[in-house]
Amino acid sequence: MMSIQPLLKGVPGILRPFKEYLETNRFQKGDQVVYYGVPGTCTPFIELLAFAVRGLALDQVFVPYFKEELARPIVFHDGIGMQISTGQVVLFPRAQVIMGGLAMPNVPVTVGDAKSVIAAHSNAAVIGVCFMNMFGKADWLKEIGFNLLIDATIDPVTVSSGTMRE
Repeated sequence: MMSIQPLLKGVPGILRPFKEYLETNRFQKGDQVVYYGVPGTCTPFIELLAFAVRGLALDQVFVPYFKEELARPIVFHDGIGMQISTGQVVLFPRAQVIMGGLAMPNVPVTVGDAKSVIAAHSNAAVIGVCFMNMFGKADWLKEIGFNLLIDATIDPVTVSSGTMRE
């Protein structure tokens, strides 16, 4: 059964519920959180999520699309933040974070690909993070049951030019 939490705002409204979920569900040092997302598009948001939980000492991993053979560690660099690194990773996720960019039109994956990866790690929690109801618009919510779904809205977007005076 889905429960809707109070309306949150801004970047903290995305990061705090994510961290609270991991803490409430007793994620511990060494537990692996695997983020599946579109390279470039989802990467900055994944690094923000990873930064928010860096103090939990989790093993965090980025997987482009659902290509687990390309999994890479996410590591903390002092003074920089969380960065996707190099090196091979063996996957044993306690949580799978599915990014909404994967559900966008023209991305070379399907909800079936998502379901296959979720089924391969059936003991892992499934967390969805999207913007503008992307999972709903792509009908993924009919196919995937998320343990936690964070859906943020970016509206309005204001664009200005020529704002500097000489």
